[in-house]
Amino acid sequence: MATPNRRTVRDLRRDNRSAVLRRLYFDGPMSRQALGPATGLSSGSVSNVVAELVADGLLEDAGVVDSDGGRPRTLLRVAPGCGHLIGVDVGETRVRVELFDLVLRELARVELSLDAGGYDVDHIVGHIREGVAAVLHESGLDPARLLGVGVGVPGIVDRSSPDGAVVHGQTIGWDAVPLESLLRETLRLPADTRYFIENGTKTLGQAELWFGGGRGASDAAIVLFGSGVGACIISGGAIYGGAHSSAAEWGHTTVHVRGRRCRCGALGCLEAYAGAEALIQRWREAGAQLPPDTGEETAVTALLAAAYPTDPGVAASPVALGVIEETAEYLGAGLSDLINLYNPERILIGGWAGLQLGPHILESVRRHATAYALRHPAERVTIELGRLGPDAVTVGAATLPLAGFFARGGRRAPATEQETPAEKAAWRTAVEERAAR
Repeated sequence: MATPNRRTVRDLRRDNRSAVLRRLYFDGPMSRQALGPATGLSSGSVSNVVAELVADGLLEDAGVVDSDGGRPRTLLRVAPGCGHLIGVDVGETRVRVELFDLVLRELARVELSLDAGGYDVDHIVGHIREGVAAVLHESGLDPARLLGVGVGVPGIVDRSSPDGAVVHGQTIGWDAVPLESLLRETLRLPADTRYFIENGTKTLGQAELWFGGGRGASDAAIVLFGSGVGACIISGGAIYGGAHSSAAEWGHTTVHVRGRRCRCGALGCLEAYAGAEALIQRWREAGAQLPPDTGEETAVTALLAAAYPTDPGVAASPVALGVIEETAEYLGAGLSDLINLYNPERILIGGWAGLQLGPHILESVRRHATAYALRHPAERVTIELGRLGPDAVTVGAATLPLAGFFARGGRRAPATEQETPAEKAAWRTAVEERAAR
């Protein structure tokens, strides 16, 4: 028996608004005449939707373009100042907070070191509060104009709690931390502000998929190589999350039975061999003399200087070179698992350590990945460095409130209102369309 169509006129208007906003956001500026074929809407529907969006302040003129023998056509674009977004990266060495306009142009940023308090929950929440206050003060923005705050965190994010997202971060000592409710209680923002919490590797993947090296890819793997390693899997143009948003904890796959102790507590995880923390530990074990309080980024810089000295009179350290090559082999072997399991067309390597080490190890990583993977899928994948640099996680975090805003057709929603199945479907369509281009 046919299922009755329960879509309402309100649903149709929302979807039409969403279609126009998405097309102008990703492919604009564009004329009203071009929007019809691009969205599949009739000219009458386009006129009505555009009039609504202009009246709401979401669209603005972007100049004119000549037409074939007719009057010049006015171009439209999404108004950058019609909404603002905050992206937060709870990283491995610092908390980075950035304020963006709607087209993700950075307006303000602040970075706060984790050296003093580490991953103590109150310390992290305090850093986020301080960072959000700082970027709002620097920009002079009224907090009421925020569409939401997106936060990328290390760990698994559980959204089944009625109080909002709960984070399980085994490697940082977080056990069911109610991060969303803590942020609501602590941040000095309007009560209707929406918070979006996601695994940081996935926000990195979202950013690369939309704006970086993942554009146009339907099936990809985006790797975050930092203190540890993680992967975001893109399948059919959308991020794969599994039953509880914990899929692709790739850094905790076993590569050596009864091997080195991982910071998660298990033995032989890939992260215990390929992450920057393990890289530095192996260099120390091989005789490197580093002060005990040397930070990871400083230590990696020193390792690279020892392996690839810029002074022609200084010889490269064979120990440093050996540690780097061993890391490249483990990373390549780990990538071979992704190749064999998911058959991606593209793999991108990001994260702070990936950006530092990548130019020196990329060819070696490719060679080892090909050697360990099955030949057929290995011949059809490209392995490159990510293109968005150190801001990728914050950019990806900021897309989370942006996603909800567009899925609702550019309308704000109360902080406690959850996305409907129709809105989630509309956003998935947008992501798939983005991947196709």
